[in-house]
Amino acid sequence: MSTNIYVGNLAFSTSTSDLERLFAEYGTVTRAQVVEDRETGRSRGFGFVEMSSSDEAQKAISTLDGAEVDGRNLKVNVAKERSR
Repeated sequence: MSTNIYVGNLAFSTSTSDLERLFAEYGTVTRAQVVEDRETGRSRGFGFVEMSSSDEAQKAISTLDGAEVDGRNLKVNVAKERSR
């Protein structure tokens, strides 16, 4: 079962492919996305990564939460379901 991960405090220069490469070190990334502002197209400083197994996701979360990437300390945890 895949696990969706929230990644916060990203540098505004971080691209979706950068995010995918970062998490690929810990397992199979099925989807990655840096969230962008609809009007400007600029990064909003957070994104989501979906990994194919919960074990790989937990390894990535425990390793990357608080890690410094591009001068910013990442906030990484399991994404919460969004209520509509």
